[in-house]
Amino acid sequence: MKTPQFLRLLALLSLSVLLISPESLAQQPVFETIATVFEPGKEYATTRIPALVCSKKGTLLAFTEARVQNTGDWADMDILLRRSTDGGKNWLPVQVFAARRPKQPTSNCTPIVDADGKTIHVLYQRNYANCFYTKSTDEGATWSEPADITYVFEKFRPEYNWKVLAPGPGHAIQLSQGQHKGRLVVPVWLCEPNPTVKYGDHRPSCIATVFSDDGGKTWQRGTIVANNGDRIGGDTLVNPSEHIAVELSDGRVMLNIRSESAPHRRLVAYSPDGATAWTKPVFDDELFDPVCMASLIRLPKAGKEKPALLFVNPDSQTDPSMLNPKVNFRKRQNLTAKLSTDDGQTWSVKKVLDPGNAGYSDVAVGPDGLVYCLYETNAGAAEGWRYHVVLKRFNRAWLTDNTQTPTK
Repeated sequence: MKTPQFLRLLALLSLSVLLISPESLAQQPVFETIATVFEPGKEYATTRIPALVCSKKGTLLAFTEARVQNTGDWADMDILLRRSTDGGKNWLPVQVFAARRPKQPTSNCTPIVDADGKTIHVLYQRNYANCFYTKSTDEGATWSEPADITYVFEKFRPEYNWKVLAPGPGHAIQLSQGQHKGRLVVPVWLCEPNPTVKYGDHRPSCIATVFSDDGGKTWQRGTIVANNGDRIGGDTLVNPSEHIAVELSDGRVMLNIRSESAPHRRLVAYSPDGATAWTKPVFDDELFDPVCMASLIRLPKAGKEKPALLFVNPDSQTDPSMLNPKVNFRKRQNLTAKLSTDDGQTWSVKKVLDPGNAGYSDVAVGPDGLVYCLYETNAGAAEGWRYHVVLKRFNRAWLTDNTQTPTK
């Protein structure tokens, strides 16, 4: 026979379970530095250019460029991969995802999580001359034989006689609605180097997308979105390059674009299908650009929250000192997240993730709504370009609360 005291205790226990339900926990602010995922060690001069996705099952796949003899973009390098099945707390051993070839830089890893729940697609480049495609159907444990898809870039030549190509870097997208549902859309940039500039440079440049409507079996080119020298209002567009794509709530695709233009602002352009009919790019006055790759992702709707876009880059506009006046670079520091609930028209929330040195980043969202940010950082002038790649984890509740800026 159950006593009244027992029944009261049972009721209290039931109430406590309700109070700590997953939905309740999701409302508690979370902000954590989880792990250093990649670091140079003895073999590599630096680990740079992160890419990050989270599978439908919750496996994190983190990629980086491990540069061997020097820290430059044209160094010999391996693309490394690490996987985590527990939210980044523990990581499986490093895999060499794409092994280096002498004097053929291997980089710009661009992964996509397929809606089928099992496939991870990846594009990357070799020697800035060839693009390869591969996929995994076992959470990134093994990968298909890479297929050379440079043929799709050759289709740009009648319009733009490129000498350098690159996808991404950072994750790309698959469309989830409309006539082109299932389309894989990958931002790419092309360069026809100035012969008076030292070989190996990435300027001047233009940007476009490539896409696949058959799950990566074949690829097609989109229209060129922007080119060096284009007029943007009263400004001249200078070297648009690395850019990121996101699908908006109405099915349109927005590109968010890096350039070396004087306004030091990100550019945005829109397409109904991620490939054609791009609007003329415009500067977003709310998004500072120190001339650095940025990351962008859509956060799913949770509870009463509106769907949102999350943008992350080094927002160093308070420190106007130059790193390289010839190309108008600013310092890469003060990694900042910005949130928009109106498809990027305004950015109502701004939160610092790391006030120190920070450069390239990529973001992913787990099945539980937690956001993961993988980014490159170093200890300051003593380390120079010797970057480490670290992971932070946070949620939307932290983004929108009033906690203080984190410190190193």
